[in-house]
Amino acid sequence: MKKKRIYRIAVIIAAIYCLVGAGLYFLQEKIFFHPEAVAAGIRYSFPEPHTETDLTFDDEGSVHLVQFNVPDSLNKGLVLYFPGNMKNVTHYARFVPAFTKKGYAVWMPDYPGFGKSTVPLSEAALYEMSLQIYKLARTHYRPDQIIIYGKSIGTGIASQLASVRDCRKLILETPYNSIASLAKPYLWMYPYSSSLLHFQFPTCDYLLKVTAPVTVFHGTADRLIPYSNAAMLKQAFKPGDEFITIEGGDHVNLNSYPLMQHKLDSLLMQ
Repeated sequence: MKKKRIYRIAVIIAAIYCLVGAGLYFLQEKIFFHPEAVAAGIRYSFPEPHTETDLTFDDEGSVHLVQFNVPDSLNKGLVLYFPGNMKNVTHYARFVPAFTKKGYAVWMPDYPGFGKSTVPLSEAALYEMSLQIYKLARTHYRPDQIIIYGKSIGTGIASQLASVRDCRKLILETPYNSIASLAKPYLWMYPYSSSLLHFQFPTCDYLLKVTAPVTVFHGTADRLIPYSNAAMLKQAFKPGDEFITIEGGDHVNLNSYPLMQHKLDSLLMQ
């Protein structure tokens, strides 16, 4: 009887182990991304002047791009802004004035499956999206006029783009070393947990190939992406790159800290 009981317990544990692993494999898109779709016929409403463009991806669909404009007489350059994993552009448009007030246009996409973008979501699609946006930007701006900016999940996308295309600066807000390193503390029981992940975003690997100056902003109280994980990126820094620590800052409020406001203003003035 004792052996049967041990066997039943072992079977239950094995079943739970497999179920958790299967859940991670099949549901991770819902874990990492929280999109909110918007009907194609609806126009976004923002106080800043803007235009909306759809970039077609063969037969797979399109990516919706919002282009926040500044007058030509004040235009100093362009910020390609790759946002976090929530809703769509409407959730992140509030950060646009930090750049437009300094004379920079801002282009911000709805990620595949977000807002009015209809391309299926995948890591490869996100990289292709960023490349197509960059190519469009180059028809209007020189590389030394383009700042690539990533926030949260968007830092991996921004870093990959900056690793294959020239830009004036790469700025990362609340970045991570990689998705695998973020997940490892929670998936310690799976020795090959990285192989379960559809999304890798190896930001640190990309930074090794970035030739533009890099600035990182991260808060010490970030519970979503621990400060210690972001600090791993320093190993990929080259001379001149900088890591700005926001004491007490969490994942969503760094923009409210004077240190970040002043430093970002300084970067945009350079």
